[in-house]
Amino acid sequence: MEENELLKMEHVDICRDENVVLSDISLTVRRGEFVYLIGKVGSGKSSLLKALYREIPIEKGQAQLLNFDLTRLKKREIPYLRRKLGIVFQDFQLLTDRTVFKNLEFVLRATGWKKRAEIETRADEVLTRVGMPNKGYKMPHELSGGEQQRVAIARALLNTPALILADEPTGNLDPETSGQIVQLLHDLSKAGTSVIMTTHNYTIVHNYPARIVKCENGHLHEVRE
Repeated sequence: MEENELLKMEHVDICRDENVVLSDISLTVRRGEFVYLIGKVGSGKSSLLKALYREIPIEKGQAQLLNFDLTRLKKREIPYLRRKLGIVFQDFQLLTDRTVFKNLEFVLRATGWKKRAEIETRADEVLTRVGMPNKGYKMPHELSGGEQQRVAIARALLNTPALILADEPTGNLDPETSGQIVQLLHDLSKAGTSVIMTTHNYTIVHNYPARIVKCENGHLHEVRE
């Protein structure tokens, strides 16, 4: 891998339940790059992201992500990979029984943060970065969908990831809020955090242009606008 490359996949097959979802795919993502992963529902977009954070193993080909060899990664090494990634889901996946701050604190403590003052400072930093300062006391149900997704992105930023994997992050949001979330992700990429975002919303892709890679018929190919 070259110095500015975060991800390099060559001739990779991705399987789910012994079925090949994507075959012979190659993909390179560089630092600070924003990449849309588009395609129909069931085309393999989410499977590709799951292979990157090793929920699905890669059996064939070569795949390196952040200096981890995804084809040889041992189970005990997976948490160390995931700590270097930020993962954002369509349905937010916030813990509904605790405040925004407690959601962030839970992740920080789980990844080795111990000092209360440092935890509070970091939580405030990421909430401010996503436009949610002073919302740490709120419960998730008190927030709009767009606000919950901002908190989910803040959570993804806690351990300063080099790459954010955003799986249909606007899937449950109205068009205006979707645009705000995508703009936020673009701003993060311009500040140096690479983003791979899956979507089948072509309006977003058109309104917030970036590199496009398409999952289609079991393969991956670049789309030139």
